[in-house]
Formats: sequence, C-alpha cells, structure tokens
Amino acid sequence: MTVNSQPLSVRVIQSLARLRLINPPSRKRVRISKEFYKRAFDIVFSATVLIVFSPLYLIISILIAISSPGPIFYTQERVGKNFKHFKCIKFRTMVVDADKVLAKMLAENPEMRREFEENFKLKNDPRVTPIGRFLRVTSLDEFPQFWNVLKGDMSVVGPRPLVPEELHKYGNKIYKVLTIKPGITGLWQVSGRNDLPYPQRVLIDVYYVNHYNWLLDLWIIIKTIGVILFPHKNGAY
Repeated sequence: MTVNSQPLSVRVIQSLARLRLINPPSRKRVRISKEFYKRAFDIVFSATVLIVFSPLYLIISILIAISSPGPIFYTQERVGKNFKHFKCIKFRTMVVDADKVLAKMLAENPEMRREFEENFKLKNDPRVTPIGRFLRVTSLDEFPQFWNVLKGDMSVVGPRPLVPEELHKYGNKIYKVLTIKPGITGLWQVSGRNDLPYPQRVLIDVYYVNHYNWLLDLWIIIKTIGVILFPHKNGAY
C-alpha cells in the first residue's frame, strides 16, 4: 500500500501483521463481540485514569490558570461515529479567542494559510502558551477526553477525531472511518502523528478500522506510553 510512491509506514504494518486475528465465519457476531468488549474496556480504563491521575489534573489546571487568563478547558466540535457531532474536551493550550487570532493570521500570511489548509495545524503556532506547548508535546492536553470516552463519544483507541472541515480530505474513505468511534490515541499517533503526510494519516485510519482487535489496541496503548515518555519523537506540536 503506497501514497504518492511512499510506503505506508512499513515498519508499522509489519508489526501489525503479527497482531492480526483470524476472523471466525460469523462477521456479525464478531462485530458485536468486538464492540461490546471495546466499550467495556473503555469504561474501566477511562474511569481508572480519571481517578488515578486526578492530582495531576489539578496541578495542570493550576498551571493553566496562572500562566494565561481564560478557562481551564477548551471544547471543539468533532465528528464521531456515524457522523455524530460532539464536543471534544481538552486542556486549554492557546490564548483566549484563538480562533479569531487564527483567522487574522491566515488572512495576513499566505504561507501560514497553506500550511494550515494542508494539516489543520501550525507547527510553530504563536497562539500556543508556554504551558500549552508542554501539554501538547507530552499529549497531556488530551487527558480530559477520557470524559468523552465515558460519555460514549470516543474510544480509548480509534481513528483520529476529525473536525468537520477535514472530512473532505478523506474522500469516500470517510464512510469507512466513521463506522467506529474516534480514539484518544490510535495508529497515527504512534506512527509519526503530525509528521505524516495527510494521505498516509487517512490510510492508517482505514487500516485500523479494518483490522482492530483487543491485541492491536493493547499494542497501541503500550506504544502511546512510549510516545508520552519520549515526546521529542512523537511528531506532536
């Protein structure tokens, strides 16, 4: 599988090939079973994380409050399973009115506008606060999303939670990707994240939807811990 003659994360696919499980004859029964156990795991895992790391959440909240005026949390509209829209919760990492600041920057800087239209992110985003940059690099800004998991909007592991403006970049593949819930972490997060060209992100999401199982999810979670411990290698910004 290639994108513009570039291999789709060959090392990742080779690792995943060893994790695939043989599907039994009844695909419908497998689907229901996979979804049931995935949801059960999501509830137990998310509740545990929220309880165990509650002191860390408090510390992060205090740091955000004293470093920049504004709310502790930031919510953004995302598109979930079956095109259902929901509010994705994160720790605030940007200045207040960041959307208005972005619109002004993109109007005044064509090069910055091209970068944002390509990736829906800016590598050196001036709106990000100092504590916000640390939270982004370590992925700690995403920890409040475990509330989204408990509510049923997201899963611990899944495809990327997309903003509505990104959907067209997936083409017809979006109908496959949105058959399951988006995840806090996923294959793209442990395979290069924002350093990956957008077409590769799409193919990685499709690969996950087609092949996910409990063993693959466990592998991704373990890899995610490494990404958090060694943030300089994860492509986050």
